[in-house]
Amino acid sequence: MKTWFSILCLSLSLSLTGADLIVKSPDGNLKVMLGLSETGQLTYEVTYKEKQVLEPSPLGMVTNVSDFSSNLSFVENKEQPVRKFYRQDRIKRSEVNYKANELVAVYQTPRKEKISVVFRVANNDVAFKYQLAQQGETARCIVEKELSGFNFPDFTTTFLTPQATPMIGWMRTKPSYEEEYVADEPVGTPSKYGVGYTFPGLFRIGAHGWALVSETGVGSLYAGAKLSEGTKEGLYTIAFPEPGENNGLGAANPAIALPGETPWRTITIGDNLKPIVETTVAWDLVEPLYKPSKEYRMGRATWSWIMWQDGSINYDDQVRYVDLSAAMGYEFVLVDNWWDNNIGRERIRELVDYAAAKNVGVCLWYNSNGYWSDAPQTPKNRMNTSIARKKEMAWMKSIGVKGIKVDFFGGDKQMTMQLYEEILSDANDFGLVVIFHGCTLPRGWERMYPNFVGSEAVLASENLIFTQHANDTEAFNAALHPFIRNSVASMDFGPVLLNKRHNRTNNGGHTRRTTDIFQIATAVLFQTPVQNFAIAPNNLTDVAPFVIDFMKKVPTEWDDIQFVDGYPGKYVVLARRSGDTWYVAGINAENQAKTITLNLPMMAGKKVRLYSDHPKTGAPQLSELAVKKNGQLKITLPEGGGMVAVNQ
Repeated sequence: MKTWFSILCLSLSLSLTGADLIVKSPDGNLKVMLGLSETGQLTYEVTYKEKQVLEPSPLGMVTNVSDFSSNLSFVENKEQPVRKFYRQDRIKRSEVNYKANELVAVYQTPRKEKISVVFRVANNDVAFKYQLAQQGETARCIVEKELSGFNFPDFTTTFLTPQATPMIGWMRTKPSYEEEYVADEPVGTPSKYGVGYTFPGLFRIGAHGWALVSETGVGSLYAGAKLSEGTKEGLYTIAFPEPGENNGLGAANPAIALPGETPWRTITIGDNLKPIVETTVAWDLVEPLYKPSKEYRMGRATWSWIMWQDGSINYDDQVRYVDLSAAMGYEFVLVDNWWDNNIGRERIRELVDYAAAKNVGVCLWYNSNGYWSDAPQTPKNRMNTSIARKKEMAWMKSIGVKGIKVDFFGGDKQMTMQLYEEILSDANDFGLVVIFHGCTLPRGWERMYPNFVGSEAVLASENLIFTQHANDTEAFNAALHPFIRNSVASMDFGPVLLNKRHNRTNNGGHTRRTTDIFQIATAVLFQTPVQNFAIAPNNLTDVAPFVIDFMKKVPTEWDDIQFVDGYPGKYVVLARRSGDTWYVAGINAENQAKTITLNLPMMAGKKVRLYSDHPKTGAPQLSELAVKKNGQLKITLPEGGGMVAVNQ
């Protein structure tokens, strides 16, 4: 608990005036109180079912033209309900009915400069942003500091991943959102690099419940933010990119044209993990920025590089992977780095034609960088300028390429966010879908950009090839992602490594610690509308036929999601629906077998195909059974094992 002295100091500094405002969720359980201290400082606090989630937390900002951090006075407020129904592909639900209550509170400085604070409160989601009016003749500003904070009770524990410092790591490519999570740490524990944490961040508020903090709606008009280092009292604030990102070029602070606004900061809250896993707040608050130039195709892909690495980027090996995609009934094949040197443009045209004859679309890898890293892979200098990019995309359209994967971005500055948006917008003009790697977290992008497919922004499957440590901790990390990273955006992880050993011939390299059923469960647990699966041609004959048959049928676009059971980093069971078919997938990251009774009302009384691990050998097995009429199904997950149930 906070000490009596810190509570006294906090209450003295934040004692509220008569201008306190309250906005509640439609069901009345979630409540936000917006207040103004005697010194004109804005604060807010949040309760859920009358229990404290956020203690008084700071709001406001300092810009180069106005100071909205103190000496504010209340002007006016208005409240209104927000109701929105929308259909959205490429996310965890295809139909969303968003209901919230909105509060807009206007404040002014002694010089009559105005700022509005906008809160939207849904049943399990709080979102807020700032709106700035034009200040006289001044129509531009730079945000020097944002005070926005999240002041958790000091008994809260965290599930966070650190932000890396600029220009470190392989070929100076960080930060790339590829750091390891640390689970259940006390608030205020210093991060690995000392510069805060990437979004999203998960917080366990003792017995009170859970909160997931993130942001959405970040495009070319703002920088991507992060969480600061926390205090031992539980306060985390918004922090901007480090000045050294992008090789030190470009401003770390965002600039706004006035009138203008900031992105939304979001807090998803529940007394259990169900609202965290099922939230759609990242997309509820944003709108499409342009129309799709065509109806884009999603689906499954194979990808030689993940298992066969750079040596596979040649024409003959790519033909083998086209054939693998065709044999699996997959929609795509991804040709990774060095293709321009090792295959050449004319033979890529031949490969695209060969793949098209088998109803397989080809996607190509690109290096984003001009000056912000030393990554040597080519093609280079094709995506970082408008003239080169449009010329390259016109060529791709002319030969029938379906999409691109762009890698190695330089940070979260506003100039980098502009580059992401420019690549997406130009790609739409040429009918290309886009995946980003070595990159930032997508912030509402599936809805904002209709040709955006997904981003890596996670310590993904390539690390299983690179280190044994990644294999030893694979289950732990996989049991985190549905609660944190994948909860707010599509995640291009590259799952389902069915080789026992991570090399081309399945007889060397690092050793997989998880079972085959664990691996196919991640095809359901990890959500992105184009899955670049890590299966290899040899898996057609060295893996159980029913496992391959499952991988031929598993969808990548979903209509619904339900959280079933789990705890971050220990185990997770999710249900996803595609059409009328429910897939229930679970994995176990604990160091012993775990027996669970699942409540599956969507499968009550129905027959299911159950993919599971043999309790002694760990070998995959397939059975058929009927779920009880009450929807209960008892399962045992071995250490590093998994399960998938599919209704018939």
